[in-house]
Amino acid sequence: MLHTNKKKVIRLLKIVEGQVRGLQEMINAEKYCVDIITQTSAAKQALSGIENTLLENHLNTCVLHQIKANQTSKAIGEIMKIYKLKRK
Repeated sequence: MLHTNKKKVIRLLKIVEGQVRGLQEMINAEKYCVDIITQTSAAKQALSGIENTLLENHLNTCVLHQIKANQTSKAIGEIMKIYKLKRK
């Protein structure tokens, strides 16, 4: 993984970690449901950002190397696997 992407992903994971801890506290404190749902939405958006960064990194490194090494079918297979996961 590229160093800049690694730093970005670690930062985003720490944000998600804090959001999840906050959600646990909100549940324990029996906070208003809409407020909890708002926070879960923010956590999902942060996870989506992590996925996007990881995908961009994978395409720019691993997939590019596979194509250059004439492993096109492997690259396409991985891209399709990710595509199918994202559609769920």
